[in-house]
Amino acid sequence: MNQDFLSPINTQTWSNGRHPVRCVRVIQETWDVRTFCFTAENPLLFFFKPGQFVTLELEIDEQTVMRSYTIASSPSVPYSFSITVKRVPGGVVSNWLHDNLKEGDALAVHGPVGNFNCIDFPNEKVLLLSGGVGITPVMSMLRWWFDTNAEVDIQFVHSARTPKDLVFHRELQHMDSRLPNIQLSLICERTDIGETWSGYRGFLNRTMLAQLSPDFMEREVFCCGPAPYMKAVRNLLQDAGFDMEHYHEESFGATPVEVIEDVEQLAQEASELAEELERTEDRLSISFLESDLQASILPGETLHSAAAQVGLHIPKACGMGICGTCKVKVTKGQVSMEHNGGITDEDIADGYVLSCCSVPEGDVDVAF
Repeated sequence: MNQDFLSPINTQTWSNGRHPVRCVRVIQETWDVRTFCFTAENPLLFFFKPGQFVTLELEIDEQTVMRSYTIASSPSVPYSFSITVKRVPGGVVSNWLHDNLKEGDALAVHGPVGNFNCIDFPNEKVLLLSGGVGITPVMSMLRWWFDTNAEVDIQFVHSARTPKDLVFHRELQHMDSRLPNIQLSLICERTDIGETWSGYRGFLNRTMLAQLSPDFMEREVFCCGPAPYMKAVRNLLQDAGFDMEHYHEESFGATPVEVIEDVEQLAQEASELAEELERTEDRLSISFLESDLQASILPGETLHSAAAQVGLHIPKACGMGICGTCKVKVTKGQVSMEHNGGITDEDIADGYVLSCCSVPEGDVDVAF
C-alpha cells in the first residue's frame, strides 16, 4: 500500500455533502442480500455516528436517481464504509444495485446524516431490536461498541423470516462468543423444508421479549425493520408502560400509506390556499445566484418548488427533510425550516438549509 495514502497531511474527514466514491468489494450475505463496500479516490476518513445513513446518486436508465441506505459498517473502520441491500421484487434501485454495481464502479454519495444513532442517546444498558435487513443501523452500533470495547450492556434481538434469511449470522455469533456484555437472541418466523433451527420461532411478542430481556424497561431501545415490525414493537412497549422517550427507531424508509394520504390532503388544502393567496398576497422573489434565475412564489411555497418553477433541478431523495440531499446555501434573507435530521447544526450555522422543507419568510438569495 502507498504510505502517502494514509498520511494525515493528505487525509480529509467526511462531512455532510457530495463525495465521489468507488465500490471496492461486493459481499453476498444471504441469497438476496448483498453488502457493497466503498472507499474514496482520495484518502478520506469516514467518520459518522453509528446508525446514520447516506444517499446514493445513481444513473439508471439515463435518469439520475437518489436512494438512501443506512451505513452498516462502523466508524471504527474509518477508511471505508458499507451498505447492505436486500433485493426487493419490483425495487428499482435495490435490484439495479444487485444486478449492476460491481467492484471498481464509481458513483457519488451524499451524507452522512440522521438522528437515529447511538451517540446522541448514550446509555449503559441498551436493547437492539431489528427485523430483516433493518439490522443494518443497529449492526453499525454493535460493531462500534465491539470494536471500541465499550462498557455497554447490549442485548440484541433480531427477527428473520427463515434461517437462510439471517443477515450477518456468523459475525453476530462471533461477537456474542467474544464479549460477555453482548447477549444475542435470534428469532425465525418459520423454517423451510430441509432447514433445521433450534432457536426461537414465531414473532416477537411481550412474553418472548420478557424472556429474552427481562429488564427491557430499564434499557435504551433502538429499533429498525419493516414498518409493520416497528409498529408492533411500539405497541408492545407502550402496552408495557415503557417510557417512550428512551425508544428510538429508524425513520428512513418507504413512506407509509397514511403519510401519503396526509400529504395528498395537505396538497389539496395548500392548492386551495394558494389560489386565495394569489389574489390577496404579494409574491416573494427567490434569486438563484449561480444560475442567474429568479422565481416568484406565493407565501408558503418551498425553495425547492421555487427552483422547479424556473427549471432548476435541486436533487432530492425523500422530500421530508431526512436525506439531506437537497441542501443549498441561503446567502440573503430568512427561511423557516422544519427538517427531520437531514442537516447538521454546523451546516445550519453556515447558512445551509434543506430546500424541500424550507419556506422563505421574505425575498431570498440562494447560492445555486
